[in-house]
Amino acid sequence: MLHRFGPRLLSHIYVTMANMHFLICPAMSPIVYVVKTKQMRDNILRFFIRNSGYLSITALNCTSTQFTSFLLTGVPGLEDFQIWISIPFSFLYLLAVIGNGLVMAVVACDKSLHEPMYLFLTMLALNDVLLCTVTVPKMLLIFWQGPSMSMFPACLTQMFFVHALFLSESAVLLAMAFDRYVAISAPLHYATLLTGSFIGKVGLALVARSVAVVTPGVLLILRLRFCRSNVIHHTYCENMGIAKLACNSITLNSIYGLTAALLTTGLDFVFISLSYWLILRTVFQLPSREAQTKAFGNCGAQLCVILIFYTLAFFSFFSHRFGHHVPRYILILLANLYLLVPPTMNPIVYRIKTKEIRMRVLGLFSQLK
Repeated sequence: MLHRFGPRLLSHIYVTMANMHFLICPAMSPIVYVVKTKQMRDNILRFFIRNSGYLSITALNCTSTQFTSFLLTGVPGLEDFQIWISIPFSFLYLLAVIGNGLVMAVVACDKSLHEPMYLFLTMLALNDVLLCTVTVPKMLLIFWQGPSMSMFPACLTQMFFVHALFLSESAVLLAMAFDRYVAISAPLHYATLLTGSFIGKVGLALVARSVAVVTPGVLLILRLRFCRSNVIHHTYCENMGIAKLACNSITLNSIYGLTAALLTTGLDFVFISLSYWLILRTVFQLPSREAQTKAFGNCGAQLCVILIFYTLAFFSFFSHRFGHHVPRYILILLANLYLLVPPTMNPIVYRIKTKEIRMRVLGLFSQLK
């Protein structure tokens, strides 16, 4: 009509209208049918929910809320007993901090202990103090005062350090197993292989590995929308505990978490087992029983520490994933114990099993008197 009866209109208006004629109809037709046809609308919504996980019916209706803080409730089902549960946990935490602090002080003050075995032991003690300090104070606060709010950045930070320090603990145990393997299987090359610079590089590598493995897990949490609930039935923020509150799909989070655990902690355990199998084979080939007893004494403390750490860790890990009939309060208590018991037991085991550490600690106490 404009082309035929609008001769006074500018030419660019003609061209624009001609293009809009071919563009607006194809653009508006699907929109109109989606809005006005219920079957089409429902099918498209189901398609997006199933494939992307980013949409929800509540979000589209503008009734959902993006939570920016989380409520940590403690141990579900044992709320009335949490004040009593806090007593042994407080005692274990004090033991862990004091015991590991003593180990670090003794090794730092005595230059004769600046050897690979004791430097790795210092790394383990520092990691233990940090690991239990990241979780226990907040846990005790919940036990004493009830459920506690945690802002999303604070919760994410705690999650990062819990998983990173747990991975570094496993890596330090692997480094200590390698140290014992070299000391027993190749004693003549021990001093040349495990130098101070090498141990420093190992320490940096352990930190880098933990950060590299945990960071993608944090980024996967950041992509989620939290609109169902902000209540975490736990005493600290951990990966899947946060992810399960999301409105969208957490399949990628689950796959990455399981894969990362198997390729880090799982492989560490395999290599540690291999190291000690080679150590035992070497020990049984030693000519004298006295040499065998000494070798077993050097490895005994580390074997105890490794068994405590991995037994609790794997039991908690598999209980969470396959123990669907296990009461939730048992799972939460296990998750707390495997982060607290190893840091508590490690300095006790090393003081009992390692003569040098035991003598230095006794000497330190005698000087204080």
